Parts: sequence; structure tokens; C-alpha cells
Amino acid sequence: MKDTAQRILLKFSGEALAGSAGFGYNPEVLLGVCRQVAQLASQGVQIAIVVGGGNLFRGASSVGVGIHRATADQMGMLATMMNGLALRDTLSSLGTPVSIYSGVEASGVVPAFNAFAARQSLARGEVVILPGGTGSPYFTTDTAAALRAAELSCDLVLKATKVDGIYTADPKKDPTATRYSQLTYREALDKNLAIMDTAAFVLCQENAIPIRVFDMFSEGALAAIVRGEDVGTLVSQEK
Repeated sequence: MKDTAQRILLKFSGEALAGSAGFGYNPEVLLGVCRQVAQLASQGVQIAIVVGGGNLFRGASSVGVGIHRATADQMGMLATMMNGLALRDTLSSLGTPVSIYSGVEASGVVPAFNAFAARQSLARGEVVILPGGTGSPYFTTDTAAALRAAELSCDLVLKATKVDGIYTADPKKDPTATRYSQLTYREALDKNLAIMDTAAFVLCQENAIPIRVFDMFSEGALAAIVRGEDVGTLVSQEK
């Protein structure tokens, strides 16, 4: 991987935008996330964002009560579109050039994803927001993030989580758990570490796109990663 990342794909959950409330939006959290992104964009870093929709709709909880899994996934995609629009307007209010392309077309609201157009937007210095998942049910937003990273020729996938990297065990349950600084794809697979779902992980591996898992709400972490500092856990082809 390059010492510094020039084009990144940032993936975080919808729940992250809810803060401690667990649902909806926490205005301070939403603004804080966008300020971090805006600061990096102003420094010339090209940024694409994939966000989940769990703060607005949890598809898994609806399956089995009369809603088909495919329908629940489609509802979740719509939730990610709502989050994408919130991110777009907040970034725009900060003076950051921004574009949005959705895996699910919503004429008059969000244009359909087009890889060529999105790459051009990134090259112009626009933050590109990518809601709507892959556009198909049965695929997670992790898979959408890996797919878009490949389509947009990103240097790095950044997966923001609630902990500062990948651990040998759940650090909230096991006080002896230690954090990995770096892993190869093979080591991560052999250890059965829950980094991303299998489809997402394989996409990154096959396209040699490193994954860095980190705590986005650790002050300065995002900027430090882009500078090439050792933050969180890096998963790549080789150590």
C-alpha cells in the first residue's frame, strides 16, 4: 500500500450517525463526521462514502413477520439513501463539493450509480456519497463498499467500527484480548476474524485493496490514517 492514501472508500454504519440514542440522527455526530471528511477533502484526499441504514431501519428484525427478506433489504437500501442525503446536505453546508450516486435509482431524488461519472467526480475533488447498497438484495453494505472501492480504483477501504481495530477476542468481554496491528488476508481468513462479510472480504482480496479497521470517533484517527500512520488494524496482501 502507498505511504499515504490519495483515494479512499470510507464505510461506516448508519448507527454511527445516531450516537447514543441508537435511532435517527444525532446532529452533533452527523456534523462531526462531515467535518472530518471536509477537512481531508480540503487537503486533496479523494473520498467516497458508503453508509448503512441501521439508524432508520433494521431489515433483519422485519423478516419473518410477513416481510420477505428481499423486500426488507430493499427497505434498508432506502434507509441508506436517506442517510446519504443527510450527509450530502451537511457536507454541502460546510462548503465541500459533493456528489451522490445510488445503487437504487430514485428519479428526481438521487441519480443512479455510474462508475465513470463517480470517478470523474472524485477527480474533480468532490466527495462522492454512495447509498443504495449494491442495488440488489442479499448483499450487505460491506459488500457494496468493497465493490465500489474496486470500481472507483480506491487505494484503501476504511471500515469504521466501535473499537480501535481487530482483536484476538471481543475486548469488551475479554480483558486479555490484544489488538492486531497488521494481518494478511490469509491470516484473517484462517483466524475466521469478523472483519467484513465473506463476499466483501474476497472482493478486497482479489483486487488487492487494503482494509483498515479503526475507531472513527477516536480524535484525529481518520486524518492520521490518511497520513500513513499506524492506526487500527491493517489487512493487506502482505505484512
